[in-house]
Parts: sequence; structure tokens; C-alpha cells
Amino acid sequence: MGILGGVQVKQPLHYGEVFDLWTFLAGLKGKIAANQTMMNHCGDADLHQFLSGLIDQDRKEEKDIEEILKANGVVIPPAPPERAEARVEDIPAGARITDPEISAALSRDIGMALVSCSRAMATSLREDIAMMFGQIHINKAQKGAELLRMNKEKGWVVTPPMQAQEQHEM
Repeated sequence: MGILGGVQVKQPLHYGEVFDLWTFLAGLKGKIAANQTMMNHCGDADLHQFLSGLIDQDRKEEKDIEEILKANGVVIPPAPPERAEARVEDIPAGARITDPEISAALSRDIGMALVSCSRAMATSLREDIAMMFGQIHINKAQKGAELLRMNKEKGWVVTPPMQAQEQHEM
């Protein structure tokens, strides 16, 4: 058997894998807290439900990554405190994050997570780490597609300038 063969979970993580896992986990912890805050500001029921599902997905990914890091003796990054629940009506209109702003931030964050997962997959030597980031990538891509559909339905998409198609006669 060649180098780094055998049982994957018994192989050591290389520094890049540790960095990718640790930074992704730190980002997840921050996004969970930020998304809890956004839920307090959210007025749209569909977006609120989407945020709830996203937090649930992030918590599962958080648990999976923590288990790997702990098993490899890596200290877990700190998490922000849980956010208190608030009623959207209690937040002054000028201080609220609007639903389209929440949706745009989520779209950006999902896009950045896709890039992070792709990079981690490309640099992992342990197949189990690459596969885990591949699964997270799939989950984020599905959430991104769901959010895009919602953005279109709600009229929250801000379209970039469209290329004008010239009609050429033949």
C-alpha cells in the first residue's frame, strides 16, 4: 500500500486540513449567531423558515467538524453566545435588517461557503475529509438553489445589467 493508505481516520491531518476544518468551523459558529440575529429581524415567514433550516444544517456540520478536530487533538474555536429571541415588531423600522438584505447576505455567505468547501476538497489528502467537505458543498448548493428560487418569487433579486442581444439578419 502506498503512502497515506489504509484507514483514513487513523491518518494524521496535515496542516492545511486542520486550517480548513478550524476556519470553516469558526465561520459556522459565527454564521449560526448571525443567522439567529437575522431571524429576529426577519418578517417573511418563508425566509424565517429557511433561516431555521439553515441553522439546523449548520449545527449538524458544526458537530461533525468538532468531532474530527477533537479526535485529532485540535482545540475548538470559540463560539459567540446564543442570541436571544426578539419580536420583529420590537425592533425600530430604521434599525431593522430588511428581508431583501437578509436574503442577499445569505446568498453571499452560501457562495463563500461553496468556495471554501471546493478549496478544502482540492487540498485534502484524507478522503474522508474531502468527502465531508463534498457533502457540505452539496448541502450548501441545495440551500443556495432554494434561496435563489425564493429570491425570484419574492422579487428580491437585483439583476445586473443584461447583455443586449442584437438581431442579425441572415
